[in-house]
Amino acid sequence: MNSSSLAPFNGRQFMDVPSSASTSSNKLQFYSMLNLDNPVFCCFLFWSSVLVIKMLLMSLLTALQRFRFKVFPNREDLFFKNTEVQFNDPNVERVRRAHRNDMENILPYFTMALLYICINPSPAIARNLFRVASIARIIHTLVYAFYPVPQPARVISWFTMYAITMYMASDVGLQMLKYI
Repeated sequence: MNSSSLAPFNGRQFMDVPSSASTSSNKLQFYSMLNLDNPVFCCFLFWSSVLVIKMLLMSLLTALQRFRFKVFPNREDLFFKNTEVQFNDPNVERVRRAHRNDMENILPYFTMALLYICINPSPAIARNLFRVASIARIIHTLVYAFYPVPQPARVISWFTMYAITMYMASDVGLQMLKYI
């Protein structure tokens, strides 16, 4: 196997490989997009790490709100005297809704971003999409869970990642349409 087959490739060229080509060679070329030599993949890894850390911090923020307002959903969690099991504290529920919204939006984004990398997009466009989507989610958390502000701040930050995820899904789908 020559060294040129190990280099990053144009995803569209890879998809045009005849079916009689070696499948191990195809797999090697495919995985060359998902390695640390690909700056688009590295950018995705960085911003994905930021988003995962943000989501993990939301769990801690929920716990902090529970202790701050002495609101616990289970009897065994009641640390303070004269407290009762509660489920609907608005301060805790706001953080929980923000966390759930993260999971509903960030997890599909991760999937589509990985698939988007596999079609070898423009590095500048892909990297900016990853940056903007991640920053939009951070802003969404700030205006939803930390410092609630009137709309449209939250919907704009939500829609930004939604639109980016939809764009990547559409681009991947359109690129793969010819293989159906």
